[in-house]
Amino acid sequence: MKKIKELDQNKLNEITKNGRVILEFSASWCPDCRFLDPFMPEIEKDFPKAKFYNIDRDGSIDLAKKLNIMGIPSFVVYQDGKEIGRLVNKDRKTKKEVEDFLRSVD
Repeated sequence: MKKIKELDQNKLNEITKNGRVILEFSASWCPDCRFLDPFMPEIEKDFPKAKFYNIDRDGSIDLAKKLNIMGIPSFVVYQDGKEIGRLVNKDRKTKKEVEDFLRSVD
C-alpha cells in the first residue's frame, strides 16, 4: 500500500483516473486505524485488481473536508475516476467489515 502524506484534488484526480482505487484515510494517532493495520496486507491480497493508498487525513485535511471525511479510518472507492462507494464513519472496523464493504461495490 502506497502512503500519501498530503493529497490534494489534482493528485486525487491523477491516482484515481484508471482502474479500481481504494483510499484508506487514517492518522498516526488514531487507535482504530492502528487496529486495522495488521489486516490491510491481507485485504489488499484479497482484492488484487485494486490499487490501495493510505492517506494521512491530517496532512490532507482540506481534501478530507471537501470529501466529507471526518471520521477515521474511512475508505473511499473509485473506479476510473468516479467515486463508487464509501465506508466513512468514526467506528472501529474489522477485516470482515472492510472486505464485505469492498465486495459490495464490485
